[in-house]
Amino acid sequence: MNRIPTLILASTVLALNTTTLAQNDVAAKPAARPVVELAICLDISGSMDGLIDSAKARLWSIVNDLATAKPIPEVRVALLSYGCDAYDPMTGWVVVDSGLTEDLDLISQKLFALHTNGGTEFVGRVVNTAAKTLSWSTDPNALRIIVVAGNEAADQDTVVTYQTASKASIERGILVNSIFCGAASDPIAANWGDVARLADGQFVCIDQGAGVVVPETPFDKQLAELSATINTTYLACGTRGATAAANQTLQDANAQSLGSGVAAQRSVSKSSAIYDNRSWDIVDGCAAGEMKLEEIKDEDLPAEMKGKTLEEKKVILAAKQAERVRIQAEVQVLQTKREAFLANAARNQANEQGVTLDDALKQAIRSQATKKGMQFVPPAPVAPPVVPPVATPARVQSEQ
Repeated sequence: MNRIPTLILASTVLALNTTTLAQNDVAAKPAARPVVELAICLDISGSMDGLIDSAKARLWSIVNDLATAKPIPEVRVALLSYGCDAYDPMTGWVVVDSGLTEDLDLISQKLFALHTNGGTEFVGRVVNTAAKTLSWSTDPNALRIIVVAGNEAADQDTVVTYQTASKASIERGILVNSIFCGAASDPIAANWGDVARLADGQFVCIDQGAGVVVPETPFDKQLAELSATINTTYLACGTRGATAAANQTLQDANAQSLGSGVAAQRSVSKSSAIYDNRSWDIVDGCAAGEMKLEEIKDEDLPAEMKGKTLEEKKVILAAKQAERVRIQAEVQVLQTKREAFLANAARNQANEQGVTLDDALKQAIRSQATKKGMQFVPPAPVAPPVVPPVATPARVQSEQ
């Protein structure tokens, strides 16, 4: 009895989705998104637990800041670690944990897998490895950045000096930003400044332990719930998709393990265009033109699409896309309220926290992205959310 209305609804959704995709295709051709590539190189020697923890906690904050750029860039991130005795000395104790990828969940997974172990920190070797072995974009307008962070002398590598590595990097059009985890007054900080200066980058000193704890707000619980809900809008393609979808849920849990503030930041990242899973999600893949629904084998389809006609598959795809857009919009509204709450809290209390990893990276990347034509427009001021007073029971007069 209800089949005709259902078909009408499905056809309407499909028509709307087809129109939207067609409009997006037309708009995408003349206005390609700028490319930002970021290779993060972390010292994981025995004293660097704070740096690793900060990177885990602040990854999504960095992503969210990039998502405020206009136009919104396509972002690829790589992760390299160095200074671990368990690594191969022939490589200078350097490992490429992940090459440049748009799969931010993979980067999160690799970050959570890092553990400190005493070793020799060869800054020149890790910069050189990042510059020469990663698959950097050939787009002349792409912003390519190596970020190297550590707390020991930068001139320990006598085989590949930091001077040689930085110069080789900038010759390839790759900037180097250096982060010294220590005080600017430390005598070894000067060489860290040279690492950046020689590659047209920026240098900053941070407290590696600062920023591990992300502030919490009353909106975090709902943002975490929406983060879980948005996962249901993904259509995993094949074995790779199933693995990636499982990792998506795992990285939600990893973020939550660091506190509701980190989980909220991740939720916001998942609502942005930078969180791109076109390599395994049929929704993102079809929107990017890298997957064609009619070409996907039935065995690679998620259970809800198996055995369906092409038209039925299109209806499912359109519904998932529409639901994701709705959730993302809801997340953005909550994020605006969350930012207003945090700004109001910061005004009402002195902030004695040192420079955090994400503060350092955001400041440098913003400056460098602006030179590439991107703009970071500050959000319009929003009044702090009004929290209604807690009702108290009326006082009952005692009888005399």
